[in-house]
Amino acid sequence: MSKGAKIGIGILIGLVVIVLIIYSSVRNMYNGFVQLDENVNVSWSQVQNVYQRRFDLIPNLVETVKGYAEHEQETFQAVTEARSRVGGVINLDAADLTPENLAQFQSAQAGLSNALQRLMVVVENYPQLKANENFIRLQDELAGTENRIATERMRFNQAVQQYNSTIRRFPQMIFAGMFGFTQKAYFEAAEGAEEAPQVQF
Repeated sequence: MSKGAKIGIGILIGLVVIVLIIYSSVRNMYNGFVQLDENVNVSWSQVQNVYQRRFDLIPNLVETVKGYAEHEQETFQAVTEARSRVGGVINLDAADLTPENLAQFQSAQAGLSNALQRLMVVVENYPQLKANENFIRLQDELAGTENRIATERMRFNQAVQQYNSTIRRFPQMIFAGMFGFTQKAYFEAAEGAEEAPQVQF
């Protein structure tokens, strides 16, 4: 074999090795994006899960309070309407987590939280209701659910932060854009959240 042929084969082998290294790097990068995207999806599913739990508890809570406070129809109507608005956005797909969609989701959830706060103010006027075992159990479940919501929102934001940071780094940002991975929106504090709500159970 001539010296020129050996050099040509050496160059060809070198090119194949370089192509394999690049392919392996890009594949690993893409798979990393997929894993981080799935982490965001799983975190979002868990956020929806705990919001769904709250959504499901509300009718039982309202019915229990109704038994004691039948003349508070305006409050019951507000809770029902707020719950209905939440029902329209509760199944937001993780792929659609644009800042606008997430803001709409948060707005509906905030409306429901405000309606629940008003319901709890009504409860204060009915001492016999506050002593009702069923109400106490529902109240505890709702309080536990609110804690879970806060925890899952924090975990979701952590997953989004890791995902967004990764796809914005160089050289990942080049490939993330090529593969269609875009930034996700964070949960942000609702307007007026700096003031603690005045809710008493």
